[in-house]
Order: sequence, then C-alpha cells, then structure tokens
Amino acid sequence: MAERRVIVYPPSESGGRRVRADGEILGTAYSLHDLTVFLQHAGLEGVDEVDVAESPLIEWHGGGPEVWERAR
Repeated sequence: MAERRVIVYPPSESGGRRVRADGEILGTAYSLHDLTVFLQHAGLEGVDEVDVAESPLIEWHGGGPEVWERAR
C-alpha cells in the first residue's frame, strides 16, 4: 500500500463511516469492501480487504475494521 494517511471516522447515526485520505473526504463507507473500493479509486490499486483491514497506515476512530454501525 502506498504511503497515504487514511482516517476512518466513527460510525454515524445513520450507519457508515466517513473516510478521509490525505485530507480529502472520499465518501462514506458502509463496509470494508466499500472502503477498499474508495482506496483503490484514490490510487491504491491492488489492495484488497485483507490489506485494508491490516494496514498500519489506516487510523480507525471509534472501532476497527469490523465496526460499521454505531453501538446502541
């Protein structure tokens, strides 16, 4: 994975997590697959869901790669 700073924010009230890469908001991901697609479109070609879940370049706020809904 190329050197990029990626932040995945806590789940929102309606579900999904905002994703920011190098200061640019990429969108709201509702799954690890969504996040992987965002990162591929942002130039990280060849990454898969395992790469994304295990990458030390991603800052997970409000839960790790298994958390996509807000706790009730």
